Amino acid sequence: MATHKKDCSEESADTLHRLNIGCGDRPTPGWTNYDNSLTLLIGKIPVLPSILMRLGIVTSRQLGFIAIGREWSIRYVDAAKRIPDDDCSVDRIYCCHMLEHLQRPEALRFLQECYRVLKPSGAIRVVVPDLKILASVYNATGDADRFLESLYIFPESPVAVTGRIKNALFGLRLHLWMYDADSLIKLLLETGFKDPVSLPAGYTTISNLGAIDLNERSEESLYVEAFKS
Repeated sequence: MATHKKDCSEESADTLHRLNIGCGDRPTPGWTNYDNSLTLLIGKIPVLPSILMRLGIVTSRQLGFIAIGREWSIRYVDAAKRIPDDDCSVDRIYCCHMLEHLQRPEALRFLQECYRVLKPSGAIRVVVPDLKILASVYNATGDADRFLESLYIFPESPVAVTGRIKNALFGLRLHLWMYDADSLIKLLLETGFKDPVSLPAGYTTISNLGAIDLNERSEESLYVEAFKS
């Protein structure tokens, strides 16, 4: 399958229904942007964000995310449970550094949801931390502490009440599963996707990706694309 650095055939892009799921504070213009951060819901309640910031529960970064969410109309969606789109209604799905926050059975259910909403021949691009990169750093340095920290799989136990409230409200945002290219391709095949392929940063097999950053978090990531049968 041919790859290219950036698709330029955007003539019909304005008619496509494209989802950026787990967009965080990097929503994509021309796409529908979803995220499951409770910060988005808190931002819908007047005055509450500023009160929570004074109490030390909400950070200035979260306030910034609230502003971005309002500006870009980011929608709160728990896509691991259900994507709020009809069957066979979506052309493209982009998911960057979201899948690793799900247990593998949850990740499978999420990808099944992606498969459900995609049109036949619709495409998905998944970006996750590359376990092989992290392991290669460990092999090169022998620094076990650095390796374990880089996995983000161990929760901190805050002593302060505000820290415990933060964890209760927003969760720990830990990595619950990690992937290399082979294991992610296996998961996509298990879901029913066809022709999954691992690509270098900056490359894609999918047309009409618009403003998607093909190099997003390239220093730590792997990129896999696949199509619905």
